[in-house]
Amino acid sequence: MRCVKCNSLEDKVIDSRQSKDGFTIRRRRECLACGHRFTTYETVEQSEMLVVKRNGTRELFKREKLLGGFFKACEKRPVPLNVLDDAVDSIIGELRAEGHKELPSKVIGPKVMARLQNIDPVAFVRYASVYREFQDVGEFHDVIESLETNPLSEMLQPDLFEGELPESN
Repeated sequence: MRCVKCNSLEDKVIDSRQSKDGFTIRRRRECLACGHRFTTYETVEQSEMLVVKRNGTRELFKREKLLGGFFKACEKRPVPLNVLDDAVDSIIGELRAEGHKELPSKVIGPKVMARLQNIDPVAFVRYASVYREFQDVGEFHDVIESLETNPLSEMLQPDLFEGELPESN
């Protein structure tokens, strides 16, 4: 690695740690020429995903854009940054596990709404209004009413136990 201070290519690794997601290694390095210490990150190179927009155009999937959507929805809300980072990482992990090379934007939106619904109801309504392209106040009212009548965790989860409950012993 090139030293950011003196541009030397000679360095030694002082410390290596695996990140919490298990896909990145953080390395502390020391330049052998000037002694400057710096951090590098090593990640597995994965194939790029393409997002197919509503109008049919394709663009590279960008984590920053997904995180930006969360930021906009949570603007001026008491939501910690690490919660948003974790939500984005979770969505990206799901998308990679599903094996998408090209994914329609309509696959991403519901995943974002599911996370926001559990993070902050106001952020959920903000995002839903843009994603679902609300045209009038009645649509806002319907979403807010559904939030009030259904607990957040129940709105997006399927019924796990349909039919009768098992008898207890």
